[in-house]
Amino acid sequence: MAEKKTSAFALLRILKKYSDEDHILSARQIIDMLDEFYGIRIERRTLYSNIEMLEQDGYVISRYEDNGKGYYLKQRQFDKAEVLLLCNAVHASHFISASQSDTIIRKLLDTQSSHQAREFKDSVYLPNRQKTNNTQLLQNITRVSEAIRDSHPVSFTYLRYNTRKQLEPRRQLPYEVEPRYIVYADSRAYMIVTSDSHPGFAHYRLDRMQDVKVLNSHVRPLSRELDAYEYARNKLFMYAGEMQWVTFLCQARIMDHMIDLFGPEVMIITRSDEQFTIRVNTSTRGAMFLAQQYMDSMEILEPESLRQDFITQLQNTMKRYEQK
Repeated sequence: MAEKKTSAFALLRILKKYSDEDHILSARQIIDMLDEFYGIRIERRTLYSNIEMLEQDGYVISRYEDNGKGYYLKQRQFDKAEVLLLCNAVHASHFISASQSDTIIRKLLDTQSSHQAREFKDSVYLPNRQKTNNTQLLQNITRVSEAIRDSHPVSFTYLRYNTRKQLEPRRQLPYEVEPRYIVYADSRAYMIVTSDSHPGFAHYRLDRMQDVKVLNSHVRPLSRELDAYEYARNKLFMYAGEMQWVTFLCQARIMDHMIDLFGPEVMIITRSDEQFTIRVNTSTRGAMFLAQQYMDSMEILEPESLRQDFITQLQNTMKRYEQK
């Protein structure tokens, strides 16, 4: 019986690695592979018995009677489209380092046949030059998740880039905060926190954290009035600072971009075929940055103080250019 289980396990590995709907293995091929790769010699009736054993264990295998060719693993933990989607998401994620991306993608591809894995690897990808240089991200996520689960504060060193493009600590003393949630916004992973130093939420990029330590003390009870995703949604480009209601006049051509940013529930005040007006509650710095990004198709209408600040910013920018 032990020998039968061993051959069934080896059969499963062969089906996982070498078979798919485009690469169907005959009974003869499988028997030869068992001998070549594992030194296991079996007869056809043992092969059929092993296939039945795997099917009883929940594996879905297409048989010769189904396809007229042979055998392949019909269902996997992830199907091909899911793996390609996840691999592309990992590759495109700036907050995951290049080496970590390669490791994760390799593990995802191991869930597919070697033929499909090769097909993905042969695809042409431009290097993601926005990848972080901090390789502690996955470790950070693990420790912060454990701290949130067990209601413990964390301490960490927060990094920033200097003019030599090197990550360095923002300050000498480590930060100490109460981690509440991990959210993904603006293509980054953020730790949403509370602390004694300020009311409400604050946030830190997980890929800019280093030397994360879970502390022994416990966090304070979280107010029910605080909503982390509402906080993240209203922080345009995850800028911190004062929140206020801002009204933008937008050209119709950027409606798609506004829906992508604020979601389909964005408050539209007026609309026509040429333009529309939206009102959002967001950070002052985020609103200013948004207006800069869409300068040719967006105008700040209210509040008047923010509109004047933006005008002053534009005037100062013009002066810098005129001095050249």
